Amino acid sequence: MLRFGPAGYPQGSKNPKDGLDKTKALGLDALEVEFVRGARISEDKALEVGRMAKDRDIRLSCHAPYFISFNSENQETRDKSINWVMDTVRAAHNMGAYLIVIHAASYGKSPGTATQSVIDGLSRCKDIMDDEGIDDVILGIETMGKKGQWGTLKEIEEVMDSVQGTHPVLDVAHVHARDIGWLRTEDDMRSLTEDFFKLSGDIAHFHISCIRYGDKGEISHLPLEAKDPDLQLLANVLRDTKQDCTFICESPLQEKDAVVFRDMF
Repeated sequence: MLRFGPAGYPQGSKNPKDGLDKTKALGLDALEVEFVRGARISEDKALEVGRMAKDRDIRLSCHAPYFISFNSENQETRDKSINWVMDTVRAAHNMGAYLIVIHAASYGKSPGTATQSVIDGLSRCKDIMDDEGIDDVILGIETMGKKGQWGTLKEIEEVMDSVQGTHPVLDVAHVHARDIGWLRTEDDMRSLTEDFFKLSGDIAHFHISCIRYGDKGEISHLPLEAKDPDLQLLANVLRDTKQDCTFICESPLQEKDAVVFRDMF
């Protein structure tokens, strides 16, 4: 099954119910709840959002705060990163969201410690999840678009080898930007998705958009009309896939471009 939806409630949404109704009216069936500034939601409210999403057959995921930095030189920041992940995990669990998306780390002054720092941080999160009996939320680690950020598929695979319940989230535009415009052909897209599907688990979680980039990688996300990369190539490759996929649109025209991408299939 292929599902499509926006990163965040559609523009102009008055509240979660209105946002879910707008998502459904567009013929979309996924939505990523954006907790990028903190997962501030009560248990009752999260349960209510989950019920509304289930009633509308909308698959939920959640994006954890941008502040997370498991490789920070500051121990307080590393400790807070555990809390930021766990706040998002608990919200996702109450909502029935199957996955949270994490920007795990930057290389900073200690690139050689980054992977182990992410392993250590997410291992602590997984231990807390086990203690609290939360076993229905995947820790999704996003591929990152700037060369100074930790988060290639290979690095994420190393974490998966050590921390159960982790999987990559493939941000196609980030990969394109990090490799300075790599994804130019269907063969490029096929190679990337084949590598991703080996690691993705039951549901492959994608972020899609176009992107502006420079020598250091990502600069900013762009609408799909920019065609850099051309996501029609991705749709062509995946049109007949048997892999269950969620495509979350992070372009500046999130819900509109989610529909545009869906219609490419």
